[in-house]
Amino acid sequence: MTMRGMTALSERPATLLLAVSRPWFWPVSWVPAYLGTVLAGRAWVPPDLPRSLLALLVLGPLIWGAVLAQNDLHDLPSDRTNPRKANAPLVTGLVSARRLRGWYWLTALASLGTARLVGPLFVLGVAGVLVLGWAYSVPPLRLKTRPGWDIVVNALVVGLVSPAAGWAITRAPGEFPWQFGMMGVLFAAALYVPTTVTDLAADRAAGDVTFAVRFGARTAYWLGLFLWGSALATTIICATLDVVVPRATLLPQLLMVPVLYSAYAVLTRKPSIAKLAVVSVLFGVPTVGFALAYVGSFP
Repeated sequence: MTMRGMTALSERPATLLLAVSRPWFWPVSWVPAYLGTVLAGRAWVPPDLPRSLLALLVLGPLIWGAVLAQNDLHDLPSDRTNPRKANAPLVTGLVSARRLRGWYWLTALASLGTARLVGPLFVLGVAGVLVLGWAYSVPPLRLKTRPGWDIVVNALVVGLVSPAAGWAITRAPGEFPWQFGMMGVLFAAALYVPTTVTDLAADRAAGDVTFAVRFGARTAYWLGLFLWGSALATTIICATLDVVVPRATLLPQLLMVPVLYSAYAVLTRKPSIAKLAVVSVLFGVPTVGFALAYVGSFP
């Protein structure tokens, strides 16, 4: 394919919409949602596979397409000075604000419409995420610029709403174990805090008062360490009590906790998206161990 052909391909609406939805973000909601289904059914494959696949469609490209389109519309001043966002379609001018606003409504309505096929409570959860996405990005609330609230919104969506959505496909939401939700919120918050540091310069230049802008990178680092340590301690307590986390994982957890804590401490001192990806991969090791133990395959 010629260079001109590659350029034309990258400018197609479908390709641009895919770029807006950031496929590398989809696993952020997919993984906790899948863990929620494992937790609900004690099985690798959900009992209602068609509805589960529809839920993944909603929690991946559709919901992220809506939330990130809206985010891009209101983050344009900081994105223009952020090297990480240099190739964003709105920044480069490949997508207009009017088209992006249309894509927001398209993906938001598609999220709600597809969620109806999963179930009424799933629709309620998706609507809640869309509302939180609006509150995070859009003035006058714009919780992204209200230090503390920026962390809370992301932690709730990723750490609580996503696994609860996976659970609710086959089980009543009221039966969702609060201990699992607490661990999810703590881990999600710990992983989000360093991202406010990676965008510190761009947010400060644009006047967006995020947690890192208000309190500084050092405070954000220590808060992240506290949240990460609290999450790890919670998993140890739950494993000791054999509540949600199987006791069979206690010894592996005890061996892995110092590794995870040290890796987080080193990699988030001067955070980057690549370093946070490494932390997430390391965290995947005990996560897989938990899932194996929960479905009864742990040795």
